[in-house]
Amino acid sequence: MIDVLVVDDDVRVAQINAAYVAKVAGFRVTATAHSAAQALASVGAHPVDLVLLDHYLPDENGLAVVRELRSRGLHLDVIMVTAARDIATVQAAQRHGALQYLVKPFNFAGLRTKLEAYAALRRTLDGGGEAEQAEVDRIFGALSAAGVSELPKGHSPTTAELVRQVLLGAELPLSAQEIAERSGVSRQTAQRYLKLLERTGRVRLSLKYGETGRPEHRYAWVASL
Repeated sequence: MIDVLVVDDDVRVAQINAAYVAKVAGFRVTATAHSAAQALASVGAHPVDLVLLDHYLPDENGLAVVRELRSRGLHLDVIMVTAARDIATVQAAQRHGALQYLVKPFNFAGLRTKLEAYAALRRTLDGGGEAEQAEVDRIFGALSAAGVSELPKGHSPTTAELVRQVLLGAELPLSAQEIAERSGVSRQTAQRYLKLLERTGRVRLSLKYGETGRPEHRYAWVASL
C-alpha cells in the first residue's frame, strides 16, 4: 500500500480528497493535516510515501512545507493539489521537487489519473537495476501530461499542463474564456494552446449555438491517459 498524507486548510476539502484517495486501489490515507505545522509534525511522527499538498495554508504556504521537508532530509513524494495556478508558483513547485500539480477544482477522475501514474512510477523505480534510454524516458514521462511536454518551440509545457488540468476537472466542455479564467492565463494564450492541442488530437472542439450570432467554441480533453 502507498501511504498518503492529505494536507488542506479546509477540513471538508481534506475529507473529500481523502475519500477520493481511498477509492483508488493501492492507496490509503494515514493522516490529514490543515496547516503547515500539522503536516510537518505528522510526517515526523508517521512517515508516508506521498503528500497531497495544498499551497494555501494558514501558517506557511505549500512550497515552504516542501522546502522544510527537503531540509530535514525527508525525500517523500509530493503532489501539489491547490487552487494556486499562477505560473510562478507552478514553476517553483516543479523546481522544489513536486512530482505533479493538480489545479482545483478537479473531479475524482483527475486525481485518480495522477495517483495511478504515480503508482506506475513507483513500480518502475522499485524494479531497480540499470536503465536504457527507453526506460529513462518512461520514468521521466510517467507523470507527464500525456505528451504535452512535446510542444513546438515557443510553447510552455507548464502552460499546456494548466490548460489540461482545467479541462480534466471540468464536467462539461468549456469556452476559451472560461479556460482562461480558471487557468489564470489570458484568453489569447488559452486559445493558442487549445488550437494546438486540438490539432494534435488531445482536445475535442464542439460548437454551442445560441439564439443569435456566431456559435461558441467549446473544448474538452479527450486524450487517453
